[in-house]
Order: sequence, then structure tokens, then C-alpha cells
Amino acid sequence: MKLAIVGGGPAGLYLSILLKRQDPSHDIAVYERNPEGSTYGWGVTYWAGLLDKLRAGDPESAEAVAEASVTWTDGVAIVRDERTVHRGDAGFGIGRRRMLALLADRAEELGVRVSFEHDVTGPDAPELADADLVVAADGVNSVLRAAHADHFGSEVTAGRNQYIWLGTTKVFDSFSFAFKETEHGWIWCYAYGFSGERSTCVVECSPETWTGLGLDTSNETDSLRLLEKLFHDLLDGHELIGREQSDGAAQWLTFRTLTTRVWHRGNVVLLGDAAHTTHYSIGAGTTLALEDALALADALRAPEALRSPAGLDAALTSYGKRRRAELVSAQSAARYSAQWYENLPRYMRLEPAQMFALLGQRHSPLLPHIPPQLYYRIDRAAGQLEALRRLKRWLGPRVARAVHGRR
Repeated sequence: MKLAIVGGGPAGLYLSILLKRQDPSHDIAVYERNPEGSTYGWGVTYWAGLLDKLRAGDPESAEAVAEASVTWTDGVAIVRDERTVHRGDAGFGIGRRRMLALLADRAEELGVRVSFEHDVTGPDAPELADADLVVAADGVNSVLRAAHADHFGSEVTAGRNQYIWLGTTKVFDSFSFAFKETEHGWIWCYAYGFSGERSTCVVECSPETWTGLGLDTSNETDSLRLLEKLFHDLLDGHELIGREQSDGAAQWLTFRTLTTRVWHRGNVVLLGDAAHTTHYSIGAGTTLALEDALALADALRAPEALRSPAGLDAALTSYGKRRRAELVSAQSAARYSAQWYENLPRYMRLEPAQMFALLGQRHSPLLPHIPPQLYYRIDRAAGQLEALRRLKRWLGPRVARAVHGRR
């Protein structure tokens, strides 16, 4: 097959690796519009289960990613200047730039042509003309998806809160949170290490707090200095690092949740953020994109997928159906997590340890519908009684459906 993969992010590069391993005779090209080594974002997170899947897909790149990653096991939160620690499962962080370099090197080693600063402008681009399969891995702003948005059934929902993606010279050895109350409302940050020199720091707040603190009009330098003062106890005197835009503007965003009803049209198939996004607060975006690549490669493994347009259509249909089903749980968790932060003041009346416990429960469909203090007591009791745990799991989705049904 001749394959054109538009987008050199983790999903596109990893898919090229998988397909070359399946059949070295495949002619595969990856087209990335940005320069080599240029990427948005600082570090990405993942958990051990992903490494197991990557090792099964391509042991060489999996080991390279594992060796370049840092590990943490605890969660730490600073709430009203009180530090709380939560013991948890091991998590991993790796620099996004480092991950992309490792995957690009592995793809080229296998014979994939990776072209940087190569912009594919639409479905009629000459690079795609004779491709048997075109993979749209070009992100949430996918030009290939946008060309047939009605067919794909794309829907984008904007979140309420403002956020900014930053780096810092403070190296965190745990996944850390800090919540600060200002005269204009709460502002908070998530921070985690991704190398021995840098960490990611995502700052979020309501639009009222954003404008009240003047962050809507401040340039990047002034914004970073203010945020360093607000989170001084978390950063221990270390600086925050922005994206150094030429116009000096701070890159505040609102998160866009993308869903699509259909994942392919003819020989064009969606992958990763071109098909779906999940709120960054569950830390699953890269994992889900790589799992898309694994599922698509698996669908294309069937011999009939490569023999005829009908066979390819069946394989792509199977891939889309499978991944949409597998994403339901993650999309639900992301939706409730985003809503938890959008309603943060509801939980800040709790004691810090209790608030941190409910932070860990923010994916629950039951939590938004009962008083936080009552939920905390139920959750503590459920830790001792299996019957109560089952009731809690059973009740949450039903309460959520009943509430949404009345709207």
C-alpha cells in the first residue's frame, strides 16, 4: 500500500512505525507542517498500561520512550497553604519534543519518509493524489476533516475556563497541584516533571478570575511574573517559561472538546486529535492517540483490508466503531473532570485533605449531584463496604441520566 500520513505528532509517527513493521513493502510518507524539533506543549503524561501496549507494538521505540521518561508515584496538593499528600499509582512524564524525536528516528530507521515543514493544504493536495490510504493525523484543526465536516459529524464544545500551558525550571518528583484564592476568585495549577531539567505547569482559572487579575490584557512576561508570585510556594523560587511568541502575547486558551460521529470517508481516516479530544485534566490525550494508532494498525492487519476498496472500507469502519466504543469511558471522565474544575468553589469549603480526596473522585457522575461533604462520607464508607461500593457505581450513571433527561 501507499500511505500518506498528514501530521507528525505521536499518533501519526507511531502508526507509520506499526505499519512498516507489519509490512516493510508499504510505501509510507509522513508530512508535518512544522519544523523539526518544533512542538506545542512541554511534557506529556502516561501510565504503565500504555508502555505494555507500546512494547507489544514495537519494543524498540517503547524502550526508547521508557528510558527517556521520568516517574512519580505520589500526588501533592497545596490548598490554602496546607500541603496534602496522596499515595497513588506510578505515572510517567516525557518531553513532547523528546518523544517526537524518538518516534521520528525509529520511523526513518524502518524506511518511512518523514518530511518536516511540509504543509498539506487539503484533500486535493498532490501528495495525496495516488495514496491508497490517507491518514488525517493533523490535530483538532484538521484541514482534512474540515473539508468534509458534515460527513464526519464534527462537534466542538468550548470549555468555560481559561488555561495556559507553561514550562518551569522546577523539577517535580510528584504530580503536584496548587489552589490559590485571590480577591477575584480561585486560580490553580497542575505540575509534573518530564525530564531532569524541566516540568510542565498548566494554570487554569475561571473567566472572572482571569479578567479580575488582569491576565486578559497582560503580556506574557507580566503574566508569568504574576503567576510566579501566586504559586511561589509550589515553584520554590523557580521561574515559569512561556512560548515566547513574537508579539509577546500570553497564550491563554479555552479547551475545545471535539467529537466525531464517523471516522473515515473513502480512503481518508481520522486519527488522534483529528477525531477526538479529551480535557487535559485527565492526562490521557497522548495515550488515546497512540491507542488509536494501535487499533488502526490492527484493523489494517487483516489481509482483505489491502485487497480492495470494499475491504479497506470494512477495516476502517471496524476501526472507527471499536475506538468510539473504547473512548466512551475516557470521554465521560474528561467531561466530569472539566466540570469539576469549572465548579471548583463548590469543593473549596472542605478541609484540604477532603478536597484533595474529591479531586481524585472528579470523574464520578454522582459527585455533581449530591453535597460534597456527603459524597466524601459515602466514599470513605465505600472503602470499607463492598456493597456500598457497588451501590455507588450503580447509582452514579443513573442519577446523571435522570438529571440530564430533565434539561
